Amino acid sequence: MSKFQFKQFSLEQDQTAMKIGTDGVLLGAWTPIENNPNSILDIGTGTGIIALMLAQRSSAVQIDALEIDEEAYEQATDNFENSPWNDCLFCFHAGLDEFVEEPEDEYDLIVSNPPFYSEDYKSSNDQRDLARFQDAMPFEELIVAADLLLSKNGIFAVIIPFKEEQNFLTLANEYELFPLKITRVKGTPTSEIKRCLLAFSRNKDFNCIIDELIIETARHIYTPEYIALTKDFYLKM
Repeated sequence: MSKFQFKQFSLEQDQTAMKIGTDGVLLGAWTPIENNPNSILDIGTGTGIIALMLAQRSSAVQIDALEIDEEAYEQATDNFENSPWNDCLFCFHAGLDEFVEEPEDEYDLIVSNPPFYSEDYKSSNDQRDLARFQDAMPFEELIVAADLLLSKNGIFAVIIPFKEEQNFLTLANEYELFPLKITRVKGTPTSEIKRCLLAFSRNKDFNCIIDELIIETARHIYTPEYIALTKDFYLKM
């Protein structure tokens, strides 16, 4: 299915190796926006899903996205242009290392669903590997960029594998980015924790909220928490 229809926008995903998945939707719906961000940066935007979800949720006037893969960049650009928020969405065709060389703006919110298969496992699809593997954008590079580009009261939010949580928190702490909210995600009540949603700020005095999210109790029987989180987006929620 190349076209993906949400309540307020639709996306084409036929050009990009990385299709819309639960991780992106989770991050787009979960990311805290209590600081009323005026400017947002989505690092590694893929189809543009997270940037579009945040355009729907916020009143930001500037939403920039970054995508290194040419086909994904073109797809995201088209998806932005065809959305109700095309006047505030813009995609840069660049790697994070290029983008931070001459930073022009600070952002009130930075989000990323980064590539994360740090194991020595590669598929035969280079594009998909680029999107999935941490060596394309190591966590430290992401945290350094967030530290450089985040405004004083900004929020930095990511979704990562649960097994990487402690490593990521330790790295972020070295750059004085402190956890604001941590949500650990399980597919079902009996499955192990698979993903971790993390939000950081520069303020170490915040009391970090830690909770758990279970997606479904049985196949396609979604929990009230997951429905509450995604109902503004999914057609059938």
